[in-house]
Amino acid sequence: MTGKIIIKISLCPEIFFVREGMTGLSFFRGRCAALLTKHKKEDVIAPVLEKGAGLQLSVETNYDTDRFGTFTREIARPGSQLETARIKAQKGMELIGTDLGIASEGSFGPHPSIPFLPLNMEIVLLVDAREKLEICGVCQNSDTNYASTEVENYDQAVEFARKAMFPSHFLILRPDYEGDSAIINIKGINGWEWLREAINWALAKSVTGKVFLETDMRAFANPTRMQNIKKAAEDLVARINSCCPQCKTPGFVAVENIKGLPCECCGFPTRELTAFLFACQRCGYHEEKALPEKSAPAARCDYCNP
Repeated sequence: MTGKIIIKISLCPEIFFVREGMTGLSFFRGRCAALLTKHKKEDVIAPVLEKGAGLQLSVETNYDTDRFGTFTREIARPGSQLETARIKAQKGMELIGTDLGIASEGSFGPHPSIPFLPLNMEIVLLVDAREKLEICGVCQNSDTNYASTEVENYDQAVEFARKAMFPSHFLILRPDYEGDSAIINIKGINGWEWLREAINWALAKSVTGKVFLETDMRAFANPTRMQNIKKAAEDLVARINSCCPQCKTPGFVAVENIKGLPCECCGFPTRELTAFLFACQRCGYHEEKALPEKSAPAARCDYCNP
């Protein structure tokens, strides 16, 4: 027996296929794209997009992008990660005067399947107002130093700092605890003496005798995160260069997971992937691309192994 279960997936699926022999280079070659950042993201985004997609990036560094949210919780995001990236791209286009925008946005939290592992998701979004297109590159992994703790003295702070790859990766601290948004953070700590002075200051201000210490996740302060932003930019280039076979529009990528790979023993459909469904934003052409596996192990069958 055979069967298919079609499940919608996010805009940026973890796995996708690039169609060979097609390129988006000619589509975007020579066009100017706005990038709004004050955290040096252009260092990793510009070379990737200029080489891989033919874009020329114009960078605006004077605008305070903290208005779109801070990792230290003083300012909330105006929307989801994708919506915030879109707002950033549109603001950059407005300030620079282009019809093409690039924006980067990151998020951190526990891994959905392995809660004790941290997860970093980076997206680099291209918004093309002229062609009415959006293409999103993504990097999602646990390659991050994202962490926080409460310490009562400098020695405990040193122990945390070493695990957090300090001083190449900066730290942030505040008196007492995470939740009080009225308390001032000391950000960008990148030296041992500065850390000692900051700990002493925070302990003197603390009501509880503790200091809340956390990793600084701003891009310029976190080389590991910066590399994930680069990977998201590379993923964006791959998606740009995956063009619709019918109208040649870039961004022909998987939009749905198709599950239902038949069990090797009983033949019933399982929850394992059997194919991806690709679709074009512009002309609506869609195409199913099967995975190479022909059957799923019986151990993953709800009938054979309930």
